[in-house]
Amino acid sequence: MKLGEIMTTRVVTVEFDDSLATVKEIFDSLHFHHLLVVGSDNKLCGVISDRDLLRAISPYVGTPSETARDSATLKKRAHQIMTRSPVTLRPDASLADAIQLLLGHRVSCIPIVDERFRAVGIVSWRDILRSLPGPAGA
Repeated sequence: MKLGEIMTTRVVTVEFDDSLATVKEIFDSLHFHHLLVVGSDNKLCGVISDRDLLRAISPYVGTPSETARDSATLKKRAHQIMTRSPVTLRPDASLADAIQLLLGHRVSCIPIVDERFRAVGIVSWRDILRSLPGPAGA
């Protein structure tokens, strides 16, 4: 099975200098677990997971205990917390290739890129499990 058959094609991107306030708003409203960071040329630069965001902002943001110092954490930029040079695959790569990368690099998603290194999809453990025959993929 090729990754192009199972990848999620609805990728959500942010730009290199977008604020963490923007990143948080996207995560909160769209319920994704990964955002792809692109440069001005739309080439993939990095990946931000929801866990990366949680580590980067104050846990008091949005609570009655929030201070100016807490809200200032939302002014950081995407490039400050993203994973740079993410492992990637092409749509014609196999399911086995994806599993090997996920395990070998201890990542939770793999951006799928075209020949110009622009994101065309993303594969996560959920996509792989859904592709399996039987109850896991049912």
